[in-house]
Amino acid sequence: MMQIRQAIRYFILAALAIFLCVTAAQAQTTGRQIAVPISLSGPRVGATVLSSGIGDKLRENLIDVGPVVSQFGWQFEKRFKTGENGLTAVSEWVVLAGGLEQGVILPSVSWLVGLRTGSGLEFGVGPNITPVGVALAMATGVTFKKGNLNVPVNVAVVPSRAGVRVSVLTGFNMRK
Repeated sequence: MMQIRQAIRYFILAALAIFLCVTAAQAQTTGRQIAVPISLSGPRVGATVLSSGIGDKLRENLIDVGPVVSQFGWQFEKRFKTGENGLTAVSEWVVLAGGLEQGVILPSVSWLVGLRTGSGLEFGVGPNITPVGVALAMATGVTFKKGNLNVPVNVAVVPSRAGVRVSVLTGFNMRK
């Protein structure tokens, strides 16, 4: 029951953060619309390091994996362009399948809201759901751009009651 209350609290805080980012961007208009949504979705690959507490919690659920698991998935991203050289508000869903190299599927879904600078530095925070339970994910990274190709490199930290998970992910997307 306590985890559900925390998940609801995190969800409300994340929704509030999106609202504040978009509202701040729209408040700075100079007679033209500056919050233009851009879709930047694409595949993600990487690895996650699991603390011993996470491993113990998974074993309670009859899932036995090593301390490092692969990650494969997709990131659904919407960016709200707020200026030519300023911050942009970002909302993204990251859906991953971990542990495939060990013969298991550890599903993970995260909804992150955050900001990205004109130079590609980014930060996001939001709820994460896995077989271990509900937690708050915090991610940071940088997106490298070459023409229409974007290559994000991110590090995410997900602390929970059971322990901590640290993921490194990369992938690509194309601006249409």
